[in-house]
Amino acid sequence: MGQGGAGIRRRLALGTAVLTVAGLLAVAVPQEAQAAAAACPGRKARTLSFATGSVLVYKRGGYVCAVTVPKKPGTKRQMSVSVQARGGRPVVDAGRFAYRAGPVTVHAGKRCVRVKGTVSGRSAGSGWILC
Repeated sequence: MGQGGAGIRRRLALGTAVLTVAGLLAVAVPQEAQAAAAACPGRKARTLSFATGSVLVYKRGGYVCAVTVPKKPGTKRQMSVSVQARGGRPVVDAGRFAYRAGPVTVHAGKRCVRVKGTVSGRSAGSGWILC
Protein backbone atom coordinates (compact mmCIF):
# COMPACT_ATOMS: atom_id res chain seq x y z
CA MET A 1 0.00 0.00 0.00
CA GLY A 2 2.92 2.39 0.64
CA GLN A 3 4.01 1.99 -3.01
CA GLY A 4 0.59 3.12 -4.38
CA GLY A 5 0.62 6.38 -2.40
CA ALA A 6 4.07 7.32 -3.72
CA GLY A 7 2.97 6.68 -7.33
CA ILE A 8 -0.06 8.94 -6.97
CA ARG A 9 2.04 11.71 -5.41
CA ARG A 10 4.57 11.41 -8.27
CA ARG A 11 1.82 11.67 -10.90
CA LEU A 12 0.27 14.66 -9.12
CA ALA A 13 3.65 16.39 -8.95
CA LEU A 14 4.26 15.72 -12.67
CA GLY A 15 0.77 17.00 -13.55
CA THR A 16 1.33 20.14 -11.49
CA ALA A 17 4.70 20.75 -13.18
CA VAL A 18 3.15 20.39 -16.65
CA LEU A 19 0.34 22.81 -15.78
CA THR A 20 2.84 25.31 -14.36
CA VAL A 21 4.96 25.24 -17.54
CA ALA A 22 1.84 25.57 -19.72
CA GLY A 23 0.71 28.55 -17.64
CA LEU A 24 4.11 30.25 -17.95
CA LEU A 25 4.09 29.75 -21.73
CA ALA A 26 0.61 31.27 -21.97
CA VAL A 27 1.77 34.36 -20.10
CA ALA A 28 4.92 34.67 -22.23
CA VAL A 29 3.03 34.74 -25.54
CA PRO A 30 1.63 38.20 -26.40
CA GLN A 31 -2.13 38.56 -26.15
CA GLU A 32 -2.60 39.38 -29.84
CA ALA A 33 -0.64 36.32 -30.93
CA GLN A 34 -2.76 34.09 -28.68
CA ALA A 35 -6.01 35.51 -30.06
CA ALA A 36 -4.95 35.12 -33.67
CA ALA A 37 -3.27 31.75 -33.32
CA ALA A 38 -6.46 30.30 -31.88
CA ALA A 39 -8.49 31.79 -34.72
CA CYS A 40 -6.49 31.50 -37.96
CA PRO A 41 -4.56 28.54 -39.31
CA GLY A 42 -1.41 28.95 -41.37
CA ARG A 43 1.62 31.20 -41.23
CA LYS A 44 1.51 34.87 -40.36
CA ALA A 45 1.86 36.85 -43.61
CA ARG A 46 1.37 40.44 -42.39
CA THR A 47 0.69 42.59 -39.36
CA LEU A 48 -0.97 45.96 -39.89
CA SER A 49 -0.57 48.04 -36.74
CA PHE A 50 -2.47 51.21 -35.86
CA ALA A 51 -3.04 53.36 -32.78
CA THR A 52 -5.69 51.17 -31.10
CA GLY A 53 -4.87 47.68 -32.41
CA SER A 54 -3.53 45.42 -35.13
CA VAL A 55 -4.80 43.35 -38.02
CA LEU A 56 -3.08 39.97 -38.21
CA VAL A 57 -3.13 38.27 -41.60
CA TYR A 58 -2.46 34.56 -42.06
CA LYS A 59 -2.10 32.49 -45.23
CA ARG A 60 -2.51 28.76 -45.74
CA GLY A 61 -2.71 27.24 -49.18
CA GLY A 62 -5.00 29.45 -51.23
CA TYR A 63 -6.82 30.80 -48.15
CA VAL A 64 -6.25 34.10 -46.35
CA CYS A 65 -7.52 34.63 -42.81
CA ALA A 66 -7.47 37.83 -40.73
CA VAL A 67 -8.35 38.98 -37.22
CA THR A 68 -8.31 42.43 -35.62
CA VAL A 69 -7.06 42.58 -32.04
CA PRO A 70 -7.11 45.63 -29.74
CA LYS A 71 -3.97 46.89 -28.00
CA LYS A 72 -5.82 46.71 -24.69
CA PRO A 73 -8.11 43.65 -24.72
CA GLY A 74 -10.87 42.94 -22.23
CA THR A 75 -13.25 45.87 -22.71
CA LYS A 76 -16.01 45.63 -25.30
CA ARG A 77 -15.61 48.19 -28.05
CA GLN A 78 -16.51 48.57 -31.72
CA MET A 79 -14.20 46.45 -33.91
CA SER A 80 -14.19 45.07 -37.42
CA VAL A 81 -12.08 43.05 -39.81
CA SER A 82 -12.56 42.44 -43.53
CA VAL A 83 -10.78 40.45 -46.22
CA GLN A 84 -11.54 40.76 -49.92
CA ALA A 85 -10.05 38.70 -52.73
CA ARG A 86 -9.64 40.68 -55.97
CA GLY A 87 -12.82 40.26 -57.99
CA GLY A 88 -14.83 39.13 -54.95
CA ARG A 89 -16.88 40.73 -52.20
CA PRO A 90 -15.37 41.50 -48.81
CA VAL A 91 -16.02 39.10 -45.95
CA VAL A 92 -16.62 41.18 -42.81
CA ASP A 93 -16.99 40.62 -39.07
CA ALA A 94 -18.04 43.76 -37.19
CA GLY A 95 -19.56 44.44 -33.78
CA ARG A 96 -18.71 45.11 -30.16
CA PHE A 97 -15.99 42.71 -29.03
CA ALA A 98 -13.62 42.51 -26.06
CA TYR A 99 -10.80 40.41 -27.53
CA ARG A 100 -10.96 40.23 -31.33
CA ALA A 101 -13.00 40.74 -34.47
CA GLY A 102 -12.88 37.74 -36.76
CA PRO A 103 -11.59 35.44 -37.92
CA VAL A 104 -12.69 36.00 -41.49
CA THR A 105 -11.39 33.76 -44.27
CA VAL A 106 -11.54 33.95 -48.05
CA HIS A 107 -10.30 31.62 -50.74
CA ALA A 108 -7.97 33.84 -52.73
CA GLY A 109 -6.12 31.24 -54.76
CA LYS A 110 -3.36 33.27 -56.42
CA ARG A 111 -5.36 36.52 -56.40
CA CYS A 112 -4.40 39.58 -54.39
CA VAL A 113 -6.36 40.39 -51.24
CA ARG A 114 -7.25 43.62 -49.45
CA VAL A 115 -7.45 43.60 -45.65
CA LYS A 116 -8.85 46.22 -43.27
CA GLY A 117 -9.39 46.37 -39.51
CA THR A 118 -10.78 48.91 -37.05
CA VAL A 119 -10.82 49.31 -33.28
CA SER A 120 -12.72 52.23 -31.71
CA GLY A 121 -12.81 54.26 -34.91
CA ARG A 122 -9.08 53.95 -35.73
CA SER A 123 -8.11 51.65 -38.60
CA ALA A 124 -5.50 50.19 -40.92
CA GLY A 125 -5.91 48.95 -44.48
CA SER A 126 -3.50 47.10 -46.71
CA GLY A 127 -4.26 47.91 -50.31
CA TRP A 128 -3.80 44.86 -52.57
CA ILE A 129 -1.31 42.42 -51.01
CA LEU A 130 -0.15 38.78 -51.14
CA CYS A 131 -0.33 38.71 -54.95
